Amino acid sequence: MARFHEEVMGVYFDDLDPFQILHNARYVLLFERTLGSFWERIGFGGLQETGSPDRFHFVRANQVEYLSPVRGTGRVRVRVWIEKLGSTSLTFGFRLMPMDEDRDHARGSRTIVRVDPETWKAVPWTQPFRDTLAGWVVEKPSGS
Repeated sequence: MARFHEEVMGVYFDDLDPFQILHNARYVLLFERTLGSFWERIGFGGLQETGSPDRFHFVRANQVEYLSPVRGTGRVRVRVWIEKLGSTSLTFGFRLMPMDEDRDHARGSRTIVRVDPETWKAVPWTQPFRDTLAGWVVEKPSGS
């Protein structure tokens, strides 16, 4: 099974800042869109419309490290994977890369937390959800 999900995304004129580079906020948007296609790929594309209790989750944190600018319009690759599947949280890793090489324009992570829809307190992911995501968790090498 694949350990990551990757999409090609367009960078358009209105994504650029006054210096003609991809605006910093757009990196998170491209990550968000790639996450949406990941959810679809694993069968949770309509998660918000399903009766799944796992649909109730909040973003706890986004972290982005900008390494080299995306200059002008064109296309980029965005890769996502699961770094950690905790009891109540889930951390995605991501990379934004040029089309023709595995070099990072940016990398980062997003952590989400499943919550009870009435109390908004953290609750554990269901076992079916955990089972579906288990094959997508990237194990870190020992010593890292």
